Amino acid sequence: MRVEFESELWIWDARRDDSWTFVSLPVAASEEIRERAGGLSRGFGSLRVRAGLGGSSWTTSVFPDSGRGAYVLPVKKAIRKAESLTAGDVITVTVELLDI
Repeated sequence: MRVEFESELWIWDARRDDSWTFVSLPVAASEEIRERAGGLSRGFGSLRVRAGLGGSSWTTSVFPDSGRGAYVLPVKKAIRKAESLTAGDVITVTVELLDI
């Protein structure tokens, strides 16, 4: 399954520095991912993905966020630096689920 979407970069409230920066997947796509995963997950309910934005791609995991009702994707500092991104930027992201 592959999802392309636009989302705003946001910083995790528990860590006000920029070390934990995320984008939220669309709620509808998140519901479809939950259905397809069928209970398959790793630690913290995570699912492995290949993510891409701009000219960058990387392998990571998406995590369920009950407060947002969606999966969230961490965007590494190295990726944000390579793509000149900061919290609040709206970006186009591609997420491809691995293992399902």
